[in-house]
Amino acid sequence: MQRTIINTSTAPAPVGPYNQAVAVSGQLLFVSGQIALDPATGALVGEGDVVAQTEQVIANLKAILVAAGASLDHVVKTSVFLKDMNDFGTVNEVYAKYFGGDEAPARACVEVARLPKDVSVEIECIAAL
Repeated sequence: MQRTIINTSTAPAPVGPYNQAVAVSGQLLFVSGQIALDPATGALVGEGDVVAQTEQVIANLKAILVAAGASLDHVVKTSVFLKDMNDFGTVNEVYAKYFGGDEAPARACVEVARLPKDVSVEIECIAAL
């Protein structure tokens, strides 16, 4: 098994001891959970605004995918973590702009007690390369 570490300055730096993504044998890409941090400043985007946060999270995922030679179209599985399940519909509206239709990836969505930096949403994904 060949592992390739993916890190890019076009997405936020990890806030812990992990990498942005790991590609395995050139076939699968595991992208770490992304939160709504601005890659240039590290500041939270959209405090209290789940729409703005979800847009930034997906932009961060996209930047990491591009750095690995992939795109949102390569995503086969996502996991969505919400601070409040009442935001489910709103997050779905944003999510569907990027992952909608017949080719949408498999997905899990759960409410969690707390997320890093007290954000409202975090999304991780797996992509086929």
